[in-house]
Amino acid sequence: MQTRTLGHSSLASSCLAYGCWRIAGYGEIHECTPERVEHARQSVLAAYENGYTLFDHADIYAQGYGEELFGRVLREVSGMRDRVLIASKCGISRGIDADSHPYYRYDSSAAHIVESCEGSLNRLGVETIDLYMIHRPDFLGDPMEIARAVTQLRDQGKIREFGVSNFRCGQVSLLKKNLSFPLVVNQIEISLMQLAAFQDGTLEQCQLEGITPMAWSPLGGGKLAGHDPISMTVADHGHRGRIRDTADAIARAHGVSRSAVMLAWLLRHPSGILPVVGATQAEHIEQAAAAAQLILPREHWYQLMEAAHGQRLP
Repeated sequence: MQTRTLGHSSLASSCLAYGCWRIAGYGEIHECTPERVEHARQSVLAAYENGYTLFDHADIYAQGYGEELFGRVLREVSGMRDRVLIASKCGISRGIDADSHPYYRYDSSAAHIVESCEGSLNRLGVETIDLYMIHRPDFLGDPMEIARAVTQLRDQGKIREFGVSNFRCGQVSLLKKNLSFPLVVNQIEISLMQLAAFQDGTLEQCQLEGITPMAWSPLGGGKLAGHDPISMTVADHGHRGRIRDTADAIARAHGVSRSAVMLAWLLRHPSGILPVVGATQAEHIEQAAAAAQLILPREHWYQLMEAAHGQRLP
C-alpha cells in the first residue's frame, strides 16, 4: 500500500489507516468474550497483512480494552511494532449516573492528558505512541495548558507527534499558536454522507498549514458499505440509495467493491485525506485496501459528489 507523510512530520503511514474502535465491541468490557477477543485478533492481523500500517485507537474505546487487545497482537507478531504506527486519543472521560447510565465529559486538562497517555502506553505495552490526539474539543480547555502537557509528553519520549480530532478551524489555529512544534493531523468525519469539511474551510486549512485530514466513518458509519436493503422508514433512504447506486455502477466499471470506490473518492482529494477503515471482517478489510490502487477519473469523482449532494452541481 502506498504511504503518505503525516503533516510536517517524519511519520510515513499507509494511505489507509485501520480504526480499532470496534475490535473489542461497542459496549462494556464484560461483553468481550473469548470469541470477541479472537475476532479482534483476526481483524488486526487482517489489516496488518493487507498493508495497513497506521492503527488508530482511543482510551475511551471499550474503556481501553481495544488498546489492550491490540497490545497482545503486537507482542505476538515478531517485528510488528517496528513496522506500524500507533495513534491514540484522549480527552473524553466517562462516568455513571444515578440510574447506572454512562455519560461522557470532555477533559483536556494537563493532568488528564498525561494520565490518559500513561494509561494508553501501559495497555498497548509500548514506550511511545507515534501520534497522540485530543479526541474532541474541550469547551473549558486552555490551549496553553494543552500545549504544556503534550510538550512534556513529547520531551519525555512518550509521544512522537501530536494532532487533534473533531476540531473546527478556529480551534486548530488557536492551539497551533501555542505549540512550538507542528500539529500534524485533524481527524474529522468525512464521507459521501458528511460533506461539511468540503464546505467549512477545514480541508483548505489542512492544505494551507500542512495538516493531514484523517477521515473517520469514511463509509458513513457502515451505512454506505452494506448490501442489505435500505429501510423505507429511514429518513434519508433516498439519499443513501442514490449514493449506493452511483458507487455500484462505478465499482463495476473498475472491478472493485463499492467500499473501495468510496474510499478512493476520499483519497483523490488534493488535501491528502487519510481514511480510517473500521471494518472488522477480514474480507471487508481486504476489499477496502483495493482503494489504494484506484485513482478515480474526474468524471466518476463528480458523479459521486452529485449523488452526495442529491442534485446537479451548478
